Amino acid sequence: MLLPLCLLEGQPESIVQEIENMVRAFIEKPNCIILAVSPANQDLATSDAIKISREVDPKGERTFGVLTKIDLMDKGTDAVDILEGRAYRLQFPWIGVVNRSQQDINKSVDMIAARRRERDYFANTPEYKHLAHRMGSEHLAKSLSKHLESVIKSRIPGLQSLITKTVAELETELTRLGKPIANDAGGKLYTIMEICRMFDGIYKEHLDGVRPGGEKIYHVFDNQFPVAIKRLQFDKQLSMENVRKLITEADGYQPHLIAPEQGYRRLIESCLVSIRGPAEAAVDTVHGILKELVHKAINETH
Repeated sequence: MLLPLCLLEGQPESIVQEIENMVRAFIEKPNCIILAVSPANQDLATSDAIKISREVDPKGERTFGVLTKIDLMDKGTDAVDILEGRAYRLQFPWIGVVNRSQQDINKSVDMIAARRRERDYFANTPEYKHLAHRMGSEHLAKSLSKHLESVIKSRIPGLQSLITKTVAELETELTRLGKPIANDAGGKLYTIMEICRMFDGIYKEHLDGVRPGGEKIYHVFDNQFPVAIKRLQFDKQLSMENVRKLITEADGYQPHLIAPEQGYRRLIESCLVSIRGPAEAAVDTVHGILKELVHKAINETH
């Protein structure tokens, strides 16, 4: 984990923060192994990698410290204090590496030769001879592989428990979904018809009272609708004075001979207009109940 310390031309000022946020998004996960890479020719106290890894992994349980550019340190200085854990202690020993220089890359020095030179550097440098057995990129790769193996082993019981739980949940879901559907068109049609028949039977049971729900419809017509009708002012509308007025107006200039049919029609129409509101409210309520019963029947159809 290396973070840029300066902006390059053309890059937005937010690039450093964006990179840091991206790094944090990965290393904050408890299963992530942190590779805190720091250059040996700079002060370790200013290392962004160490700073951030300490924040997300204060106990150092998953942080590996890697020291680069050891061969580029000023003469008379060395990184022994860091590599031996005296300058900054981690749970896992620091590992020093010597990578290819830009000149090596330009000369197409292959990785095999680079690793050989790295081994020779630690084996032949007096300050690092006693640490040579745990230095270098090859040792780093082995250490990471060994640690990854131990992490995987420690996570296996939890994974097994999670798998068992997930399998049980899926089996419950499969049981709820029912038998598998046939592949051929005839089998699919038969399955659909069976589901429709089951739904029809369950829905009818709700309406007939075998299952709950149908009594709500009875309540609408037996209580809600009559109460709303009683609130209407039919006494005024059907008073003798109003009836006489409607019949007289309906006759016009020709009085009726047998029965005032036109007057009766107007009287009935005026009453129907009055009960339209309560009737529509009752219909809407029943419609809502029927929709609710449909959803119940669907959920109960297996």
